[in-house]
Amino acid sequence: MDAVYDWLKGDLSTAGRIWGAVAPALLLGSYFLIGAVVYAIRVAVKGRFHDREVESRGSSAFLGMGARNLFAWLMQPLWRGLARFEVPPNAITTLSVLLAAGGGVAVAVGRFSLGGWLYLFAGACDFLDGRLARTTGKATRAGAALDSVLDRYAESAMLVGLAWYYRDSWVLLVVLATLVGSMLVPYIRARGEGLGVDVKVGLMQRPERLVLLGATVTFSPILAAILHPTDPKPMHVLAVVGLCILAATSQLTAVQRLIHVLGKLDPSYNRSARNEGGMLAKNLVSAVAATAVDFVIVLMLVKVVALPAWVATAFGCIVGGIVNFTMNRVWTFQSDGPPVTQAWKYTFVSASSALLNSGGVALLALLPALDFRLAWAIVRVAVFVAWNYPLHRDYVFTEDDPDGAVEPLSTI
Repeated sequence: MDAVYDWLKGDLSTAGRIWGAVAPALLLGSYFLIGAVVYAIRVAVKGRFHDREVESRGSSAFLGMGARNLFAWLMQPLWRGLARFEVPPNAITTLSVLLAAGGGVAVAVGRFSLGGWLYLFAGACDFLDGRLARTTGKATRAGAALDSVLDRYAESAMLVGLAWYYRDSWVLLVVLATLVGSMLVPYIRARGEGLGVDVKVGLMQRPERLVLLGATVTFSPILAAILHPTDPKPMHVLAVVGLCILAATSQLTAVQRLIHVLGKLDPSYNRSARNEGGMLAKNLVSAVAATAVDFVIVLMLVKVVALPAWVATAFGCIVGGIVNFTMNRVWTFQSDGPPVTQAWKYTFVSASSALLNSGGVALLALLPALDFRLAWAIVRVAVFVAWNYPLHRDYVFTEDDPDGAVEPLSTI
């Protein structure tokens, strides 16, 4: 009883922190293990189980269709029991939000195992409410809208709790990136379906996000207790790894869905987008080559000719710009447009890019914890992807002839 009381008030020993994560896993693992054995026997006797609703939503590399069908089969006793007792589906929906909110509070104060399990239970409720509504004939459009909105609240509650815990760490940026991605993924789907496009693509959909975040947060105290048994506020490395993966893959999923929607709405986008990766890579190679030439020119003028560094830098910038312009015109975009006009446009893009780079680094310098080299790299990549490359493609090296080599994408 003393151990239970210590666990409830958060006064945990190393063993208590580990058991807080492992004990529920053992109980649930027993159910799922026994269920998996029974499921395997059922498949051997009757053939593979198919859940139409689950299969209609598609799968991903992270959670395959076999795992999804197994989970749906194992959850049947729960939703059938709820249906027998005539539990309202909306009650399960709101319970899901309450559990997720509790999980957010728990992780905010450092109780990661408790918060992770609450979040995973909230995800199970999110599965049950829809199945219960459709089974009992209580599915309505209003209920579907409520469920979608409350799902966003549930997911946000957990991430807000993590943001509070990591508020004094660089991990806060990762949590915020995850929060943005988790909002963009369902928004793009909703926007696409509102325009008549079926959107069921992407690596990190809601079930995958829920499992990855819930599992890494739940079991992170085990590793933390082993590595830092006396630290009252450990980093929780496993949770950080899960957040980093989730931040990257959720953004990737948003891009995948956006490309899918654009391709369905305008087939010409697919024809243009097929060459996008190659042009982007060539544009990057041209920039790297020009920078290398710039550096060599400056080094030679300073070391061999003994020119002042600022004079050598000016010459290096000019030569590097000429190299970059020529490579992009001849190789990257294979443009036959007027060279003088393109040169003026290129000069404008280069000058504005310099201002954006310097301004961006100056802004990030306001963050004292961010190293200036990392700030420089972040700004360079952002300006290249969002400004330099699109303007080179759609503004500098475009063709006046509609049959030219490059088809601008800016009208999409």
